[in-house]
Amino acid sequence: QSQPVESGGGSVQPGGSLRLSCVVPGIDLYWHAIGWFRQTPGKGREGILCISSSGYITAYSDSMEGRFNISKDNAENTAYLQMNSLKFDDTGIYYCAPSGLWCPDSWASDEFGSWGRGTQVTVSS
Repeated sequence: QSQPVESGGGSVQPGGSLRLSCVVPGIDLYWHAIGWFRQTPGKGREGILCISSSGYITAYSDSMEGRFNISKDNAENTAYLQMNSLKFDDTGIYYCAPSGLWCPDSWASDEFGSWGRGTQVTVSS
């Protein structure tokens, strides 16, 4: 299994939006769940959302509920994290990682594979 490749990060003003992409070479998303995570200066590492192989979504954090959405395109073998209404506290490095068919109950589960290098998101005015 290759390392995930995240992209789509950048600088945005508060209230803005970004869409992150995740590709995992060698992984068929039709058969795998994908989780999104982040590391921020304020909270350290935390889980965000996970989408199962069948499209069922698990939320790991309440703070991003309603602002962040996860999706995937099996044909493109790509998972996405749509981030809206971004806040200063959302600044950090965002990562994705694959899992089995289903999303683990905990974002810290060792069922998730290795994280990639991540993509930097900076929210500033």
